Amino acid sequence: MSEPWELTACEARDQIGRGELSPVELLESCLARIDDVDPAVNALVIRADERARAEARAAADAVTRSAGARSAGELGPLHGLPVAIKDLQATAGIRTTYGSPDFEHHVPAADAGIVRRVRAAGGIVVGKTNIPERSIGANTVNRLFGATGNPFDTGRTCGGSSGGSAVALATGMVPLATGSDHGGSLRIPACYCGVVGHRATPGVVPFEERSIAQTFYSVQGPMGRTVADTALLLSVVAERDRPGDPMAFPLDAPALRRLEPVDLGSLRVGVSEDLGGVLVSGAIRRTFADRVARIEGLVGSVRPVAVDLRPAAEVDWLLRSDVFVTQYHSEAQGWDERFNPNIQNTYRSALATPMERIAAARRTQMRLYQQFQALFDQVDVVLCPGVSVSPFPWRQLYPLEVDGAPVENYMAWLTLTAAITVIGHPVTALPCGLDDEAMPFGLQLIGPAYGDRRLLSAAAALEAALTDDPVTARPVPRFDGPQPETPALRTEGRLVH
Repeated sequence: MSEPWELTACEARDQIGRGELSPVELLESCLARIDDVDPAVNALVIRADERARAEARAAADAVTRSAGARSAGELGPLHGLPVAIKDLQATAGIRTTYGSPDFEHHVPAADAGIVRRVRAAGGIVVGKTNIPERSIGANTVNRLFGATGNPFDTGRTCGGSSGGSAVALATGMVPLATGSDHGGSLRIPACYCGVVGHRATPGVVPFEERSIAQTFYSVQGPMGRTVADTALLLSVVAERDRPGDPMAFPLDAPALRRLEPVDLGSLRVGVSEDLGGVLVSGAIRRTFADRVARIEGLVGSVRPVAVDLRPAAEVDWLLRSDVFVTQYHSEAQGWDERFNPNIQNTYRSALATPMERIAAARRTQMRLYQQFQALFDQVDVVLCPGVSVSPFPWRQLYPLEVDGAPVENYMAWLTLTAAITVIGHPVTALPCGLDDEAMPFGLQLIGPAYGDRRLLSAAAALEAALTDDPVTARPVPRFDGPQPETPALRTEGRLVH
């Protein structure tokens, strides 16, 4: 007999709404799962058990009161569902450390906008998930909590920066989790852990805490074990509850969870193994070719697309200059030598970058956006790998080499995801079996700008078809019963810098 923690978010919410599952029962099942599994992976680093229990009891009482006379809108879309929150996002009354010793005891007085909307929809915050320090880096390691291990091999990275959220989902600790995406922070851990993440068109999810009025960077977003779960959470965090973000354009947020049927037989899929020549290992190329061959029999057409996003690597690095100086100029003098080297190196590079180069990068960004958007005159979606290499050891900040070629810096291996950040298109990270090293393999399914609902609908249809093939079905890590603690994740992990 299955346990409540094994339910998808949509299944659990339906059962709660029908009175077949109590929010208290669901929460206790998830908390027991956390107790059993988290010692092995170190994903949920701050817990709020007693507060969550009180909220679950209140949610159960609300179901009882509404029974017999319940309207469709009486209970929130996340009513009674446990949700893990990325430790980058402020939670009122619950510690928010940003993965940094500087904020070890910080308890915010107010929720971040994304958290406020989760709570308003009935979601129950169970705790905070691990991140790299200040959420910069694609490996979830920090000096405060240590490392989060990949659930398929705890000696390898889970990706980052939303690594703790991806691991919590993959191991069944929670049905939903929040994340954010700078250059791949939602998509990389989703691909490395076998779950779903959606980087929405910038402006779909309001981000009241942004420091720059207009930018494709720092997008907040949802993660789940299925596309439908991810769309459900997206529809909540995309609500326009306060006019605090100038990028938040008018939008029917609830429509995002009402995915439409998509006939795969008519779906036109464009494919690119490397977005025109960016760094991708031979092993990932082989796995991608195998998956494309399997998908070809499921959809209307598959065709290579003429895309060249190689210039996006330099554009990404230069546009980060603006973002990093804006975010960190007031505190940079206080950094010690162990503060996140990814941030320090990028900040120093930013100060030495002439404004003329940044201006040229913005012109290139516009050209790349228009060229990529034009692809959707011929195809409905574009498919490419989610990552350039299989998960590497978490003791490394990034892979030191790819197929024998040295990797220059922490961003050089991330162009597959960072290039999509540069052009600002919506993208769904979709699990697609295992790679040659028996680690999760994920795809990026990219849609036209502002076409998030259609993209998610296509992703859901493809997900359903991929589930029928054991080679392409979502991989699930095996944790049977309580797991022994992995001490290195909490001790050695703090020394990785």
